[in-house]
Amino acid sequence: MKQAKTVAESQTLLSEVMMPVHANHYGNVHGGTILRMADEAAFVAATKHARCNVVMASMDHILFKHPVNLGDMLNIKARLCYVGRSSMDVEVEIETEKLKEGRTLKVGSAHLTMVALNERGKPARVPKLILKTKEEKDRARRALARRQKRLSEKFL
Repeated sequence: MKQAKTVAESQTLLSEVMMPVHANHYGNVHGGTILRMADEAAFVAATKHARCNVVMASMDHILFKHPVNLGDMLNIKARLCYVGRSSMDVEVEIETEKLKEGRTLKVGSAHLTMVALNERGKPARVPKLILKTKEEKDRARRALARRQKRLSEKFL
């Protein structure tokens, strides 16, 4: 069994300056660009924890509270909140940094479920998560509640 790891060991920050290719003709960054970067940040954090291939199984809702514009630095922070046998709940916090103004705004957040896969593409066991702080333990409780709710829902 792989050795347990702390939340800090896999925490990730992904940053990128938003360029014209990321935006529409009004200068607003596409929501899909932000979601892609959220997926990438969650992928990195989950891979650092599991040290094997991971894929996204789900993403909960996201609400964009502030626009991200051309020239902004988009910062995505990702950290594990909970791990199961092969799945990992990864929280992403999305911020836009107005570089010329020196201001940072919280754009939104989301939780992604990432699943570790072995070489044959089957679910693989992941290391346990060491929760050190009260905040980490609270996040884990909320993640477990989300997981239980998600598993109880019936899909058509």
